[in-house]
Amino acid sequence: MQPTHIYEVRPRKDHRGVNLISDALPFGALWYGEPDAITNAIGYAKFYSRSHDAVIRVYDDAGNVIDTHEQAGEFKEW
Repeated sequence: MQPTHIYEVRPRKDHRGVNLISDALPFGALWYGEPDAITNAIGYAKFYSRSHDAVIRVYDDAGNVIDTHEQAGEFKEW
């Protein structure tokens, strides 16, 4: 059984995009600053966890969860 990857998409304190945070990422966090920052962060998390179950939580400025995405790993061993 493979562990579930947990991701957080949090707005940056300087209001210049969002951070994608997870222990599953090789560097711990990624910064997204373009207009579709949240969508791109979620897409990256889903792609990076395509062989694992994943939970992606999107937070607002106050720290409240505003959206949750769950994904079952698509690729399995034979």
